[in-house]
Amino acid sequence: MPELPEVETVRSGLSQLVVGYRINEVQELHPRVRKGSSLSPISAIEGARIIGVARRGKYLWFELDRPQVLAAHLGMSGQFLFHQRGRPRAKHVRALFKISKGGRKKELVFNDQRTFGWLSVEELADGVPTSVAHIGLDPFDPRFDKPMTVRNYARRNVKIKTALLNQGIMSGVGNIYADEALWRAKVHPEVLTSDVSLKRIELVIDSAIAVMGEAILQGGTSFDDLYINVNGESGFFEQSLAAYGQTDRPCPRCGTPIKRIVVGQRSSHFCPRCQRNR
Repeated sequence: MPELPEVETVRSGLSQLVVGYRINEVQELHPRVRKGSSLSPISAIEGARIIGVARRGKYLWFELDRPQVLAAHLGMSGQFLFHQRGRPRAKHVRALFKISKGGRKKELVFNDQRTFGWLSVEELADGVPTSVAHIGLDPFDPRFDKPMTVRNYARRNVKIKTALLNQGIMSGVGNIYADEALWRAKVHPEVLTSDVSLKRIELVIDSAIAVMGEAILQGGTSFDDLYINVNGESGFFEQSLAAYGQTDRPCPRCGTPIKRIVVGQRSSHFCPRCQRNR
């Protein structure tokens, strides 16, 4: 599933290519593309001009020249892609947007092979779509409060990998970057947050910020063609992964084979030497 770096890569690409364009026509091409709580059919935004593309955690939304926004979640395989004239459309188009600016016209499609992604017309609540209001700030938000987030982790008595995946505390971190952050901080994924010092929890957060920042610079992590940017290009951070998906390969730090376990029904990868569960 796309995590913060992948969604930020999509947001950045969209922001460069659609801001200022007017939405002339919307076609919903699959019954599940619209979120059930959407205020209206997606076609209700026809005529609106796109004034920005924003993100919190793994969610993004199109800011419009009207009170409503178009919120989106990529799910497991959602993609925003520009259709190139003369080429066949993507195979799993769930919604199509015809947009224009001056004399320039484009077709933007929402492609989603596994149909877990969604689009939704929503009002804003405290600056974010209503479906995103329950999501915690991500560490790249200017309002992110790291000391408070450290305390929120510390007062829980859960495995730290589970805590990192809790989007209500700090959003954006999923399975890939949780494993990478814990590897960098030398923290075992099963250690309880209540047993970790505040300084060590802060190190985990700093590691998550660092690894996601590096992933953004490389366009995210692509294991297959389900995650690509708006131009259909893959990210390259997979080549920099130290722990996630590296089972039995040598730890880049000490050479010990990376081990895989299950934490909270999610695969977790760690170095049994560098990340001892003391």
